[in-house]
Amino acid sequence: MTSFTEFVIEQWPLFAALVLILGLLLRTWIAPRLSGIQEVGTQEAIRLLNHDDTVVVDVRLDKEFKTGHILDAINIPLGALDSRVRELDKAKSHNVIVVCQTGNRSLQGARILRKHGFEHVYNLKGGMNAWINAGLPVSTKSRKRK
Repeated sequence: MTSFTEFVIEQWPLFAALVLILGLLLRTWIAPRLSGIQEVGTQEAIRLLNHDDTVVVDVRLDKEFKTGHILDAINIPLGALDSRVRELDKAKSHNVIVVCQTGNRSLQGARILRKHGFEHVYNLKGGMNAWINAGLPVSTKSRKRK
């Protein structure tokens, strides 16, 4: 035990970096579970989409959205989501899948929706990159507002 203590004292910057990296890894693994937001893969997302009450909210920028998105997705960029959340009021009791390019911004978007009372919020794990890599269909057509 004394050799470990000596190592930590002598190599404190290296040990501090190790503790920081482990803390960040644990945070990325634990945070979604504590927030009540479930991550879903592409297959689970398809299962949810096969239900009429599932809404897809794409939180990417407009130019990213126009390059390709999940059919019938609603585009509200993450930076505007808090102020435009009322546009989604009809979906509060529905399943909502939040999507971005990689799954990071959508997790933030999912948190915003949960804060505003949305009950069933899911984050698409891997985002549009995972969707495209799974060979799933992508649309470039704009959704018609109801």
